Amino acid sequence: MRQYNGLIMHKTALLLAATAALSIANSAPVLAQPAAMALTQPATTEDVRLTAFLDAEFAQDLKFRPQLATRLGIKDGADKLDDISDAAQLQRIEARRASVARMKAMFDRRKLSSRGQTNFDIWETELRRAELQYKFRRFQPPFYSFLYSVHAQLPDFLINTHTVSDAADMRAYNARLRAIPAVLDTAIEQSKLADAAGVHAPRFQIERVIAGATTLTTGAPFDAGKDSPLWADAKAKLAKLQAAGKMSQAEADVLLAETRASLLAMKPGYARVIAWAQAELPTAPSGKVGAISLPGGAEWYAAALNINTTLGLSAPQIHQIGLNELKRIEGEQDKLAKAAGFADHNAFYADRANRFAPQPWTDALREDYLRRANAIVAHNRTLLASRFNQLPQYRAEVVREPSFSEVAGGAAHAAPPSPDGVRPGRVYVHLQGKTPDPALLPDLMCHEGIPGHVMAGDIQVRQQGTPRFRLVGGYVAFNEGWALYGEQLCKEMGAYADTADDFMHLDQEHFRAARLVVDTGIHALGWTEQQAVDFMTGTGRLSPDQARSEVRRYITLPGQATGYKIGMLTIMELRRKAEAALGARFDVKAFDDLIISDGSQPLPVLETRVAEWIAGRK
Repeated sequence: MRQYNGLIMHKTALLLAATAALSIANSAPVLAQPAAMALTQPATTEDVRLTAFLDAEFAQDLKFRPQLATRLGIKDGADKLDDISDAAQLQRIEARRASVARMKAMFDRRKLSSRGQTNFDIWETELRRAELQYKFRRFQPPFYSFLYSVHAQLPDFLINTHTVSDAADMRAYNARLRAIPAVLDTAIEQSKLADAAGVHAPRFQIERVIAGATTLTTGAPFDAGKDSPLWADAKAKLAKLQAAGKMSQAEADVLLAETRASLLAMKPGYARVIAWAQAELPTAPSGKVGAISLPGGAEWYAAALNINTTLGLSAPQIHQIGLNELKRIEGEQDKLAKAAGFADHNAFYADRANRFAPQPWTDALREDYLRRANAIVAHNRTLLASRFNQLPQYRAEVVREPSFSEVAGGAAHAAPPSPDGVRPGRVYVHLQGKTPDPALLPDLMCHEGIPGHVMAGDIQVRQQGTPRFRLVGGYVAFNEGWALYGEQLCKEMGAYADTADDFMHLDQEHFRAARLVVDTGIHALGWTEQQAVDFMTGTGRLSPDQARSEVRRYITLPGQATGYKIGMLTIMELRRKAEAALGARFDVKAFDDLIISDGSQPLPVLETRVAEWIAGRK
């Protein structure tokens, strides 16, 4: 593993040296890398002034992003949705350009502490990321993503992020329902522009948009069927207010009538989405649909890899790292299998498949799965004190994916708590299709829950003395690298109860290595969807449903899946370097606190922070 990590670290060093020469116009743009932060260096007066400046600038930025404001617990703009038009995107970028220019005019970077310089540089880096996203916006039309298609993201936001604590919140909820059609119409316009540029959503995604839009507008109050997802959510939110004594029945009835009218007004917007999607079906592409098949797709994929890994690794390099890691991990699995009395990892898998054959989900199985998942997260929380000083403070829960976005084999995902803790950290799981091996669940909860995404999000949103913009968003390679590293931490903390849990932990690391091969295979080597599915069911050992779902995610979100293993490899290499440099003085508890304590950041920043930490402990 060190050989592959060494390649990553070497590329990181080259990136830091070359940052000043980078330009947005480069065919393979690399994001400017912020300076490192020294945790032990006190904030200067200039740091305090910069934080105040950045908080004021971020407050202005939030006026363009009312949905992000809601996520942060801010009520301003709670009755509005984000404007996703090209004009609005450009307006926001122009505002950020002016903000960065003001920052450079008002602050001498040399007078800031290392931490202040980090915040200074990340504010500028976020501009460069926005510039890249805008430059390649035609490759990311609103209905394109398997995970983040706007038709599902809007109701998901209302159900899971827009909290309702009083009548005003519910009126804002209803206003947002009425605002959905305008956003959907803008999304259709943007999708047509992408079509004109030669970027067409794959047939499977068009079919999914039709199915999801139909689910959202079927049932009460649209017809005599069972409650539709948003109607059920609105009723539940109002019932909770009544139960808490915050609202009378009469008040609730008035607001629910308003919700009904708002949903009925929303339906024509989804009808237009369905009509657009049905018109796209006859020419929607299938088979070879990666970035390499699109006009300018190679340049887009190079940018996507840089955005998602924050490193300058090429697609062939990432592909080879994946192949090498697959071989290494299978060797580790063989050792565990032989210790358990099996010939090799293949024999261990065969035994598991014989004893835990997949079966169709039932309500009873779903209930038991959610009970077990929540129990694992709660148990993992009890193990943290021996390993961390930084501990999560807010609630965490595991829930089922909403019906309008749930698919067989769908990937679990997480959302952080709100900064005030009113909305808990959540793990969402798909419970359609067939059941997985039960030994996979502990590792999944380590990744998505604690000590993975939910814990990292909990710590990030509660940071003090940090510019507020750094409490949200982040970098895929850091976020997913931490979560994958969290799976390893669970092994070290004793969270895996037996050999099967440990083996399946390696199975999931193997799966992330396979992602490196498949993502680059699809987008740089021209693999078809079926080639990728075959690799994931064969080498990757995924079920057919999960393999299909995963591959479709990679197709519509180029580069994102590479951040996991690249991020983990970088963190593990940094830890190995610290252990070697410090010897008996190495404190793994302090190391893990260092990694998680300052929020999400580019990997080169993390590397420099660890180097400074090592130097300070010698």
